[in-house]
Amino acid sequence: MTDAAVPDGHEYDDQRPDTRPSAAERMRERRRAAFATAERVLSRPGYRRTIRERLAVLEAASEVYDLDRYSDVYGDGIVADLEERVAALLGTEAAAFFPTGTMAQQVALRCWAGRTGDPAVALHALAHPEVHERHAFSQVSGLRPVRVTGAPRLPTAAEIRDFPEPFGTLMLELPLRDAGFVLPAWEELTEVVEAARERDAVVHFDGARLWECAVHFGRPLAEIAGLADSVYVSFYKSLDGFGGAALAGPRTLVEEARTWRHRYGGAVYQQFPTVLSALVGLERELPRLPDYVRHARVVAAALREGFAAAGLPWARVHPEEPHTNEFRVWLPYDADVLMEAAVRQAEETGTFLFADAWDQGGPGLAFTEVSVRSQGLDWTADDVRAAVAGFTRRLPGA
Repeated sequence: MTDAAVPDGHEYDDQRPDTRPSAAERMRERRRAAFATAERVLSRPGYRRTIRERLAVLEAASEVYDLDRYSDVYGDGIVADLEERVAALLGTEAAAFFPTGTMAQQVALRCWAGRTGDPAVALHALAHPEVHERHAFSQVSGLRPVRVTGAPRLPTAAEIRDFPEPFGTLMLELPLRDAGFVLPAWEELTEVVEAARERDAVVHFDGARLWECAVHFGRPLAEIAGLADSVYVSFYKSLDGFGGAALAGPRTLVEEARTWRHRYGGAVYQQFPTVLSALVGLERELPRLPDYVRHARVVAAALREGFAAAGLPWARVHPEEPHTNEFRVWLPYDADVLMEAAVRQAEETGTFLFADAWDQGGPGLAFTEVSVRSQGLDWTADDVRAAVAGFTRRLPGA
C-alpha cells in the first residue's frame, strides 16, 4: 500500500516501520484508562492524576502560606521558610531545598567525603543510588560505592563492624524500598549507627520515605533523624507534593551543600509551586501517615486471608506486617498474566486492587507494590477479601 492509498486517519502501512503500539504499550494505556475511571483504589498518588487535579492541590495553599508575600528568587522567601520548617520537624540545625533527591544525596555525600578524606560510601546493594541512578555516584561525584550486603534487609551491626574495606560514610535507606519497604528494629538501627561510628564513619539517612517510619520505630521524626549526621527527605513520595527534596543536618554542612547545589544546577530561579505543594503535604498528609501505616497492616492481613481462601498454591505478602504504608505482594504467575487480571477486574468492576505494575521476580513468579493512602482507609478487611476473590477468579485456571 502506498502513502497515497492510506485512508484518512489510518495509522499504519507496510511501506514504513511498524508504528503499532507494542503489547506493553497497549497494556499501559489500558491500565491508565482503568485507573482513571476506577471507583475504588487503595491509593491515588499525585503522579497518576491529571494536571487539572494536581493544580487543585494549590487551592489549599492559602491555608499554609501567606500568598500576598513575594515569590522566591533562587531559594529565598518561601523556599527558605520551607527549609526552616523541615529543620524544625527533623530536629536539625538547618536544611536546604533541592529539586531532586538524587542531587541532594550526591551533594551530601561528596561533602562528607571531603570532610572525612574518604570517597567510599558503604551502602546496600539494593539502595536507590545503586539501582536507580545510573551510577551517578561514581560517574558524576567521584564517589566510590561499596556494597555492605545484598540480603533483603538493612545491614546489621556485625556486617558494618566486619566489613573488610574502609569507608568514610555509611548510607542507610529507610525504608529499603527494593527489599519490600523494610525497616530494622529501633535497637538494630541504633546498633548499626554505633558500629559505623566505631569505624569513624559518618552516617547519612536516605529518608525519601522517612516520614512513614515513625509508627514502626515508635519514635518521633526528630529522634529518628537525630541518629544520623545528615538526612535526605522527599516531598513527593509520602507527602504527594509536586517534587523536590531537602537535605538536613549541621548548619556548616548545609551551607556547603548550598554551594554544591548551585554548582550542580540546583539553584532554580523560582520554585514556589513545588514548595507550596510540599507545605500542603506537610500540613495535610504528614499527620495522616500513621493512619495509612496502621491500615496497611489491616489490608495486608486481609490480602493473606483472601489468597488462602482462594486456594492459590502460594502467595506472599512482604513484610507480613508492613513496616510502612507500602509493601509487596508476590504471586506464582508471570507478570503479564497478573497485570491482565488486575486491569480486567478494574475495567469490569471499577475496583483496582493491584494498580501498580507487576514485575517479573523469577520464572513464573512476579511481585507488585501496594500502597495504602487516604483512598484505602475506606476499605474494610471484608472489602479487601472480596476484591482478592474477584482478582483470583480472573487468573488462568481459576
